[in-house]
Amino acid sequence: MAALLPAGAMAAPPVVVLQPSHQTDTGENYNEAATAGAIADYALRAAPHYDEHKVWSYGRRGLHHADQGTNTLIAHTTAVEDGKISGYAWALARSNELHPLVFIGVHNNSGTGRHAVWGYIHDGDLMMERNRRLSDVLIEEIARATDLENRGTHTDSSAGRNDYRCAATGRQAFYSIDENVNVAPYRVILEIGDIERSRAFLQDEGRRRAIGEAIKRGLARFLDGEQGGTWRR
Repeated sequence: MAALLPAGAMAAPPVVVLQPSHQTDTGENYNEAATAGAIADYALRAAPHYDEHKVWSYGRRGLHHADQGTNTLIAHTTAVEDGKISGYAWALARSNELHPLVFIGVHNNSGTGRHAVWGYIHDGDLMMERNRRLSDVLIEEIARATDLENRGTHTDSSAGRNDYRCAATGRQAFYSIDENVNVAPYRVILEIGDIERSRAFLQDEGRRRAIGEAIKRGLARFLDGEQGGTWRR
């Protein structure tokens, strides 16, 4: 895990990675990648600006599951198929090369029946409570900017999904925020809206913009609190 610096110790802006969902296999007439990618783009355009990067396997050749697959299946993350790594593995390798301070995954939920926003953090690592604070601030800002219900922050193991497990705890986990995979000290996943319940909302460009701008406001609030506003510009 990257070492944290005391407030004011770094003159350069922090590196922030946004990793939108690359999934297109998300139901009839809906493309989660398009929504998540647009939200990330709006967040990147909004002030304040840091050293920001969008890391996305969508449309990239030479990978397996570059445009589909889940964050909680070995077959879609760590597995190698015909000598090819997965879209998730490529995205996390690229993110790690950037040595980010903050990593934010942007996704939509499904099957909940709720028009809401959720945050997920990795269960059991040393940064869990700091990541909870980051997640809480981000989803609070999104809920304020929209009519999405704030459903709070949860650990990835609580989702109980599929077969990917953290090597340290043995618990079910989300690959992209596992500290054994992702070097960023601050790591969260946002599940924004429900693909079925919130579909019209998620396809509205103005609401995508509002969510992206809310993510940036939340990030600025969090970094100001952690580092005294040293990096705002």
